Amino acid sequence: MLTGVHIIVAGGDARQLEVIRRLTELDATVTLMGFERLDTPFSGVTKAEWTPEALRSADALLLPVAGTEEDGAVSAIFTDQELKFTDDYAAALPKTCKIYTGLARSYLRKIGEKHRLTVVELFERDDVAIYNSIPTAEGALMMAIQHTDITIHGSRCMVLGLGRTGMTMARSLQGLGAVVMAGVRREDAFARAYEMGFEPFNIADLARLAGNIDLIFNTIPNMIVTAQVISKLPLRAVIIDLASKPGGTDFRFAEKRGIKALLAPGLPGIVAPKTAGRIIANSLCQSILDDYKQGEAP
Repeated sequence: MLTGVHIIVAGGDARQLEVIRRLTELDATVTLMGFERLDTPFSGVTKAEWTPEALRSADALLLPVAGTEEDGAVSAIFTDQELKFTDDYAAALPKTCKIYTGLARSYLRKIGEKHRLTVVELFERDDVAIYNSIPTAEGALMMAIQHTDITIHGSRCMVLGLGRTGMTMARSLQGLGAVVMAGVRREDAFARAYEMGFEPFNIADLARLAGNIDLIFNTIPNMIVTAQVISKLPLRAVIIDLASKPGGTDFRFAEKRGIKALLAPGLPGIVAPKTAGRIIANSLCQSILDDYKQGEAP
C-alpha cells in the first residue's frame, strides 16, 4: 500500500487515468495538476494549480511519458493552461522527491542533476519496454494495413533493430505470414534472428538489400534509413519509424522521392491507452513500493 505517500500527477494523456486509478486503489494521496477539463471522478483525488508552492509536499512527481520538451513544456491534454517545469518548480520539490517519466530528454536530466533530484525513466526498465512493445507492434501493424494495398501475409518486411520492440515487431509480422528480414549489428543478434526463422542481415548492407521491400519498420533512434537507402527502395514501399523523435529516417528525401514514411512514436498511448496506462501504473507503483522496502523515501 502507498498510504501516506503524496504523489503529484502533472499533465499527460489518457494513459494517466489508469495510473491515477491504480494509485487511489493503493491509498496514495494524489494531487492532479493540469487536469481542469477532466470530468472522470476519482474518489479522494484533489486538483491543484501548477505552481511551485504546490510541489513542496510531493513525495513523487509523475510527468507525462515524454517527460518535458527541451524548453521545459509539459504536455497536458486535459487543460488549456501551459505547464512548464522550470528551475523554480524543481527547486520547490523536496530533495527526497523522485521524478518519474517514461523517457527523459536532456533538459529534464540536466534540471534534475542541477537540483539533485532523481529522475526515473520507467521505459528504460526491460519489463516495461517489453510490455509496451505489444501495443507498439499492434499499432504499427494497423498503420501498415492502412497505408498499403497489399496484405501483410506474403509481404517482404524489414525490421531494423532486434531489441525489445524490434523482436516483438518481427514476431508479429512473422505470425501474419510476412517474410521478415531482421537488420542487426551484433553477431549474437544475427544468430538469434536466424534461430527464430527471420532472414538476418547486417545493417551495413541495408541499402544493398532494399530493392524489393514492401515495408520497413525502424526501431533504431539514429539516422539509419538514409537517402542512400531510400533511393534503392521501390516506390510502393512504406516506412514506419517506431524510434523516438526525430526517428531514424530521412523524411525529407522520402517525401521528395514519393516514398511514404511515417514517424510513429508513442503508439501505445494512441492505440491502447488503457493497456499502456496499466503498464505505467504497475511500474510506477512497484518502483515506489521497492523504495519503501529498501527504507528509502519515494
